[in-house]
Amino acid sequence: MQNNFYFKGNFSNIYRKPSKKSEVTSQIIYGEEFKILSKNKSWIKIKTLFDNYKGFIINSKYVEKFSPNYKVSSLKAKIYKKPGIKTKSWLPLASKLSVLEQKKNYVQIEKSKWIKKIDIKKLNHKDKNYIKMFKKFLNVRYVWGGKTFKGIDCSALLQIFFSYNNSFYPRDTKDQIKYTKKNLKKRKFKKGDIIFWKGHVAMCLNSKQLIHAYGPEKKVIIMPIIETINRIERIAKLKVKKVSKIKY
Repeated sequence: MQNNFYFKGNFSNIYRKPSKKSEVTSQIIYGEEFKILSKNKSWIKIKTLFDNYKGFIINSKYVEKFSPNYKVSSLKAKIYKKPGIKTKSWLPLASKLSVLEQKKNYVQIEKSKWIKKIDIKKLNHKDKNYIKMFKKFLNVRYVWGGKTFKGIDCSALLQIFFSYNNSFYPRDTKDQIKYTKKNLKKRKFKKGDIIFWKGHVAMCLNSKQLIHAYGPEKKVIIMPIIETINRIERIAKLKVKKVSKIKY
């Protein structure tokens, strides 16, 4: 099965095994491209094209033909049945869209699916302000495998900056550590530093504070850098493995 497909649900869990009781390892969002590795009536095994991530999703809500030209630039974009008439659904940040029609402050992306123009940018738009990107997720709850406004984990918070800017970056912390070449041996931190532990990552906003999706606090939170390092070493018995820089 060599053809590429595009996910057309709002977003969906990617499971390690073809079962809802299996571990959620990541998520796939609207407009994301993937290959089908195998399938049955209920499940398909996929490989996402952006980061080569493999797993299982429920066998529904995807198409073969799709030409995205915009993307969601807000943390979440409300879906409207038609301009002015809301639904209860939202699309997450970085969803890729094919705009079919524009009407005043709205754009149509599918039949009976409209979103506000203010929530989108052109597909090739880049936003290098990583601090602004990370802060969009402030207080979003921590969810293992999550990468949306409904919940996000630490490695997805870092990856989302790159995926929005159409640049490859691995999904999991263990792969992110390997992918970042430079290891800065230091105790003085700067804006843009990435701090890695085994199974965790945080990003420095300045010389004093970092932001991360932190399991013990159950949300995306800003914390003092040194206090966080000491806390993780004390509670989780983990030392910093690597310090790198955000490259873009």
